[in-house]
Amino acid sequence: MVNLTYDESGEIVYYDAATDTSTVYNIGDIAFIITAMALVWLMIPGVGFFYSGLLRRKNALSMIFTSLASIAVVSFQWFFWGFSLAFAENASPFIGTLRYFGLKGVLDAPSIGSTRIPALLFCIYQCMFAIITAALAVGAIAERGKLGPILVFIFIWTTIVYDPVACWTWNGNGWSFVLGGLDFAGGTPVHIVSGTAALAISVYLGKRRGYGTERLAYKPHNTTYVVIGTVFLWFGWFGFNGGSALSANLRAVQACIVTNLAASVGGLTWMLWDYRIERKWSAVGFCSGAISGLVAITPASGYVGSPAAVLFGVLGGTICNFATQLKFVLGYDDALDIFATHGVGGIVGNLLTALFAQASVAGFDGFTEIPGGWLDHNYIQLAYQIADSVAGFAWSFGVTTIILWVMHFIPGLRLRASEDAEILGIDDAEMGEFAYDYVGLEQEIGHSTDTSAVKSSVRTSNEKVPEPQPAES
Repeated sequence: MVNLTYDESGEIVYYDAATDTSTVYNIGDIAFIITAMALVWLMIPGVGFFYSGLLRRKNALSMIFTSLASIAVVSFQWFFWGFSLAFAENASPFIGTLRYFGLKGVLDAPSIGSTRIPALLFCIYQCMFAIITAALAVGAIAERGKLGPILVFIFIWTTIVYDPVACWTWNGNGWSFVLGGLDFAGGTPVHIVSGTAALAISVYLGKRRGYGTERLAYKPHNTTYVVIGTVFLWFGWFGFNGGSALSANLRAVQACIVTNLAASVGGLTWMLWDYRIERKWSAVGFCSGAISGLVAITPASGYVGSPAAVLFGVLGGTICNFATQLKFVLGYDDALDIFATHGVGGIVGNLLTALFAQASVAGFDGFTEIPGGWLDHNYIQLAYQIADSVAGFAWSFGVTTIILWVMHFIPGLRLRASEDAEILGIDDAEMGEFAYDYVGLEQEIGHSTDTSAVKSSVRTSNEKVPEPQPAES
């Protein structure tokens, strides 16, 4: 039985009999966070469409499927023990407990994130963050990963990689939170963690067939998918950053303003960098830059003013653009540049937060107090941000690598697809379905495969549609 009533103005009142105190929940705040939660959910298929459009068509459906599979697996994990491991009030500085196992006791009490919303609402809102982090990371299996083992990987990875980092960043007992690290909406738990995990997955899986040759010098097969994915992401990011205020207030509005501004400037910046080489106005370049700007502004969105957001967009778009060359320098095959965009972009955002965070902006909600960053002469903040970034990077890369190699030696859980499956296409080899009615292997000139070596659908991806025959007179 919930301990809720309504006052004369229609607001929800929670009464705690143990402490004889009452908490008022504003129904506008509740409605706002419910909407923000739905917006963040929309970002997840946005990731799938964005990734799908960047690949070859024979692998397009697998990326959309992976994003939806992340919703299912992480939603169960979050119910099972994920929320408790991240946000139990009796957590250690590193990870939570099983106090809320199976969401037992998560109901009408004020949430650990904000007393302005109940714990149940905070739980489902934070669930969306856990889901999208996993969806971003597992995009690294693009064109060469098995879909069955990735479901197991997502559950394990969310439990022992994402949950501890979310705990130490956002839980009041977490070591980074206590230290004074500033991360408004997920620079480390979402972006550094997912980008670094993608790097570890890319290193483990090795290079795709034809890496370094003309065969992989392909353009995105569906730029419209890339644009649609960007639209979903950009739109949803207002709930991602704005909703992290956990209340419908001026700080949430400011977060939306800097989010939109950083995305806009980031898109223009990346596009201009690409224009200097191709002398073409690239839609893919613009979309990549917009995502980079969004990533960079994420940890700072509740702490910085609008002028700073322009710099976040410029530096996010620039540094992430040049970071795409790291895979050639270091010799790994990150097909979707996840590390360059999210890993590097998250680090850029964290460090810039130390420079431009302002106590006055954080106070837009009327109650948050922080010492600020360099603009407020709080120079130690940079050390806190570096410590948090390095810890997130090291934990994600190290533990992800361990998970991958443990699974490698368990029958049926090896993540790397066979060479025949890679040539045929993950859609056909792993799913027996396609994003489109027909996918031809002829696009990969020089490749041949015995499709009998791979379980294929009724219409295999190298089966031509018969041409109509003229009618007999």
